[in-house]
Amino acid sequence: MSNDVIIEVRGLEKEFPGVRALKGVDFDIKRGTVHCVVGENGAGKSTFIKILTGAHRRTGGSLKFNGNDFDPKSIREAMNAGISVLYQELNVVDDLTTEENLTLGKEKSKFGFIQKSDGLGKMMDIIRSLDDSIELDMPVDILSVAQKQVIEIAKALSTDCSVLVMDEPTASLSEDEVRRLFLTVKKLKEQGITIIFISHKLSEIFEIGDYVTVFRDGEMTGTKSVPEIAGYEDALGCPDTFDDKTITDACTELVRLMIGKVIDQAYIASESDYSQKLLEVKNVSNHRLHDINFDLYKGEILGFYGLVGAGKTEVGRFLYGIDNYEGDIFVNGEKCDYKNVIGALEQGFAMVPEERRVDGIFGQLPIRANIPMMRMDSVLSSGLISRIKENKLADKFMKMMSVAAKDREQAVAFLSGGNQQKVVIAKCLNRDADIIMLDEPTRGVDVGAKEEIHDIIRGLANEGKSIIVFSSELPEITHLCDRIVLMYDGSIGEIVKNKKDIDIDHIMNIVAGG
Repeated sequence: MSNDVIIEVRGLEKEFPGVRALKGVDFDIKRGTVHCVVGENGAGKSTFIKILTGAHRRTGGSLKFNGNDFDPKSIREAMNAGISVLYQELNVVDDLTTEENLTLGKEKSKFGFIQKSDGLGKMMDIIRSLDDSIELDMPVDILSVAQKQVIEIAKALSTDCSVLVMDEPTASLSEDEVRRLFLTVKKLKEQGITIIFISHKLSEIFEIGDYVTVFRDGEMTGTKSVPEIAGYEDALGCPDTFDDKTITDACTELVRLMIGKVIDQAYIASESDYSQKLLEVKNVSNHRLHDINFDLYKGEILGFYGLVGAGKTEVGRFLYGIDNYEGDIFVNGEKCDYKNVIGALEQGFAMVPEERRVDGIFGQLPIRANIPMMRMDSVLSSGLISRIKENKLADKFMKMMSVAAKDREQAVAFLSGGNQQKVVIAKCLNRDADIIMLDEPTRGVDVGAKEEIHDIIRGLANEGKSIIVFSSELPEITHLCDRIVLMYDGSIGEIVKNKKDIDIDHIMNIVAGG
């Protein structure tokens, strides 16, 4: 292992029950660099970081840190070794001061009185080197998100951290705060700290990164220097900053590495004749979305595509009454003014959520009890639940959806991911909704179950249901959807009509901010 390499990954494997999350991952991270890690949801980024930081144990392969075998059994063990994480959700307490946050959990007392921490001076020296406007007695709730991140960084570096993992650090920052954070990252790099930078905002890589590793489907598809991705042979001829066209082309290449060059399945058009507009969204904005406008027709499959953080999930949230919004929603030409999920259900919406295990199923209950949950009157008799009606309903949908289970009494938690998803879809169908929204409908399911779910979605559209699919998998979107809404940073970049020879490069340009 070269002295300039701080982390060496060889043949790294991780298996969960029924899922191989990492498959023979090999790459190096050089000391004192900003090493970016990118990939779609489920690509393996988070699994790698969790192994590195002690949250998961590896199944196979090797990991070396500073030339020594490294297999941390806990997050604390990884921190003691010199690896810390700055999470997207900051671990600060707004009601406390900067000093109280820095010493939280490390307080020392004498005769019942709290004493100043021995490490406080070191942490403040770190803070002043990064942002000299932060004072010890400042309440944290008056600080910006970027300043709160500085506090978290100081806490991490005070433990003699040599590697700092930054997980989506700019997700909730303004442009000014992003610039301040990047200045902080450059200062850390000058101090010899190695940064592992995870971001779905690909253009940021060309402002802050030295190297990029791309994950796809649990494998590493490539590790390249930023100049190489930008089209330069080496750093010597590479400019300090890149022009917009270079960044756009480089982002397109990264997205190509993330999703693969080949889309295996051809688009099959639905039978919608676009004669009946079912849903119209006009000028909708909220804390995350900006001026959203689109239509949905009876029998149409409308896709929303963008990288993680683009805002597609947030579109589903306001349509389903979860998030507040300003603007107008029309269903069948009538203006709607619902502000909660019950109102959305009454307007004919149903949602298959992204996190089916958390939001979609009652895992300990049997299939029989899950299916009627969105429309309990379908199994009531004289105000009481009828087991006969429950059984009949379960048998009907299990047959319709080809649910593979021992019987209707099997607990949903013990079904495969694909069969759990079928149960969630069955709940929506039992609701008899006109507009069915599916957020990442095939995440975590195998190839066979994915194709079955796609066939179910097409069948629903051909029966006159209107479908909205939110997905970060471009092959899924181009395989399923009649029109595709391309999103970037909370806004709609373009709405394109699908076709068998659709321009993938154009789509990637739009979702990468081009």
